[in-house]
Amino acid sequence: MEKFGKSQSVKRTEDQRFLTGQGRYMDDDVPANALFAAFFRSPVAHGQITSLDLEAARAADGVRLVLALEDLHEAGIDTVMNAATVPNRDGTKAAAPDRHMLANDRVRFVGEPVAVVVADTLEQARDAVELIWMDTQDLPAKIDAAAGGEALHPEAPDNRAFDWGLGDEAATEAAFQAAAHTVALNVHDNRVIIASIEPRGCQASWSGGRLHFAYGGQGVWAMRAQLAEKLKLDAESIRVTTPDVGGGFGMKVMPYPEYFCVSVAAMKLDQPVHWMSDRSEAMLSDHHGRDLTSLAELAFDENHKIIAYRVHSKINLGAYNSHFGQAIQTNLFSKVLMGVYDVQTTYLRVEGFYTNTTQVDAYRGAGRPEAIYVLERAMDRAARELSVDPWELRRRNFIRPDEFPYKTATGEIYDVGDFDMILRRAGDQTEGFAKRKAADAERGLIRGQGLCYYIESILGDPSENAKIEFCEDGTVNLYVGTQSNGQGHETAYTQFLSDQTGIAPDKINIVQGDSDQLPHGGGTGGSRSVTVQSTATLATIDRMIAAFAPYLADKLGVEESDVTFDHETFRAPGSNLTPTLIEAAAMARADGRTDLLRHEARANLDARSYPNGAHVAEIVIDSYTGETWVDRYTVVDDFGNLINPMLAEGQVHGGVVQGIGQALSERVVHDAQGQLLTASLMDYALPRAAEIPMIKFTSAPVPSTSNPMGMKGCGEAGTVGALAAVANAVQDALWDHGVRQADMPFTPQKVWELLTHDSVAAE
Repeated sequence: MEKFGKSQSVKRTEDQRFLTGQGRYMDDDVPANALFAAFFRSPVAHGQITSLDLEAARAADGVRLVLALEDLHEAGIDTVMNAATVPNRDGTKAAAPDRHMLANDRVRFVGEPVAVVVADTLEQARDAVELIWMDTQDLPAKIDAAAGGEALHPEAPDNRAFDWGLGDEAATEAAFQAAAHTVALNVHDNRVIIASIEPRGCQASWSGGRLHFAYGGQGVWAMRAQLAEKLKLDAESIRVTTPDVGGGFGMKVMPYPEYFCVSVAAMKLDQPVHWMSDRSEAMLSDHHGRDLTSLAELAFDENHKIIAYRVHSKINLGAYNSHFGQAIQTNLFSKVLMGVYDVQTTYLRVEGFYTNTTQVDAYRGAGRPEAIYVLERAMDRAARELSVDPWELRRRNFIRPDEFPYKTATGEIYDVGDFDMILRRAGDQTEGFAKRKAADAERGLIRGQGLCYYIESILGDPSENAKIEFCEDGTVNLYVGTQSNGQGHETAYTQFLSDQTGIAPDKINIVQGDSDQLPHGGGTGGSRSVTVQSTATLATIDRMIAAFAPYLADKLGVEESDVTFDHETFRAPGSNLTPTLIEAAAMARADGRTDLLRHEARANLDARSYPNGAHVAEIVIDSYTGETWVDRYTVVDDFGNLINPMLAEGQVHGGVVQGIGQALSERVVHDAQGQLLTASLMDYALPRAAEIPMIKFTSAPVPSTSNPMGMKGCGEAGTVGALAAVANAVQDALWDHGVRQADMPFTPQKVWELLTHDSVAAE
């Protein structure tokens, strides 16, 4: 097929129902006969359970069931949560302690689920939870990512979960020894809470030997596989559905203990069971993000070309291995280790540590924002120490357009790129900084500018399914294997199908989030959705056109090879009939050709796409108060060909705002006993609309060669670029005031202390 997305900025069709209160989220479709679940969670960060008394809760009004770990064992299920692990540098295996769905003999973080109560009403369930009595022998809490302290697990006596490495350590060391210049910077990437507008929730029912599990998640097929494995059911006896989802950001990809507990309860009681967390419960139990400290070192030759790069990260895993926790800051971090720079000598070492805190897992970008943050902070520091313009230092080390396809030191194959062109366009849009800085200085304000050039590696399942169905009322259903969490998939998929087939957008329905409707789907994560799903849709369209050709040839009285489709109508020489797909389907229905009314295909992308771009932030600091805000923000992105530029821009805006939030205000704080001090939105500072500037977005496409549409994913790119852009801008503002080390979040108190302390030290 020759014709692809028209790149028109069509408004989101789903917003009509969302903005008029017609969205259907987890709490909107609770059956009239549903029971309600509530969880008893550990109030201490670390302790040996000496007794657990559930009898008062079991006897409470309205209570139907109370489950602890032993009850799950009696139900015959596998209670150990799955978690990926990585190998150690010496070839041994990483620690893999069991994490049970409910606490076993010890609790290891505040909020760990210990028991679940199911009652007639939510109020009764919560009241019964208050009657549960647990005695613990308190143990010292460990909250720092370092070896030592009270051991959380016998498998990791020094609390080190793994010590992983990638690259040639000896060659990298030799390059550093031979370097004309070396630069080192130690930076912390603060822990954040993924505060989706809708908390996690789920619902399960058991009928006729079949489990129906509904949850607010990012894909139904992987969840079905997990339920089948843990509940020891046949996958075909499980249906998983997902309603509208109020944000996910990676946090809702993986299974959680609550999902299995609710399913067991529904099966035991033979009645629907519903659970929805509240905000503080979510902040305690949802996986957190980031939380690592990295030493980054760059080696340069006499011409300021990078000859080697190495990073040593220490990461806080939380109390257990979460689903992807070990892989995030190792395998995924390494995907963009060297960014957009032409360097083949690299080494990455990562140590992971257990602490008495909530597990850490995927958050928008999952390892790639962390990697780019470390690299781009180091590049900025190098520019200062080498007395080179930061823009020029990057330009000097870019991979050149004639070097593509380019194999990175960590094995990625970048297919295309024109980084210098992108950087020039960003520079053209940010002129006048010196004048703005001088004008601010006259008012007692400090202005700084920060640059980040990022690249993203699009992850997730490279294969996807699509199904197109012609309905009797003249509408068309497009079944997809991805899952929207608010990105505007319904609009993008409708627009793409309409462009390829001529079917009117108002005749197209997008069907998602139902494991009964497609044999497989990869869900949403890693910015994969539009690229992979559109490839599957394109394959389905090709199969559909091929299926209609012989049928229409017979109807039109021509040879099959004479039938063509111009993305709107079928045509054949010598025939005046030019049926659309809708008309052709109606003809097939009338002729009893039901085989032509449904078409399905599975497509696979053999290569990833690599969106990239330049982020330029300008921040302003009030030197008297330390108040810091982003005044200007410019993004020039290469997302390849776009189906809908407005949707892409919206994704960039959302990602940038999350990056600004982490850079300026968001941080998770625990006290010495492991208690979460930022467990409400009164204490955890999400960015507000008034704190966000207008974000200027420009698309500068260099079409990808890894998919037929030339597209590159855009869902996480905003966050990947924002962290370093804002942090480098703050460092730029503070540099002339003697500040040499500045770590996120740049809260007013921290910035004020940096300014006053370093000013006093300078005097």
